[in-house]
Amino acid sequence: MNDLTDPRPPLPEWILDSYDLLCTHSHDSDDHEDVQSISREQAFEILLEADELELESADADHAITRLLERGYFYEVDDELRVTVSEN
Repeated sequence: MNDLTDPRPPLPEWILDSYDLLCTHSHDSDDHEDVQSISREQAFEILLEADELELESADADHAITRLLERGYFYEVDDELRVTVSEN
């Protein structure tokens, strides 16, 4: 379910499930200890291998793209970093 207090535009439930899964696999960034990140390649592989999502290659790529476009992640080099709310 989408949080009505979240300023980001809503996404389909399967993309939000992808986000949750990627966040559980993120770790402290190599450059910043207080920033959670995951490599784009690793994120793609995790989404493809997740039994609960059953995504195809194009679906995984679409999910990552939408999460970047909507501000759930931002990309530095080949690293997807979790955007932290200012609240």
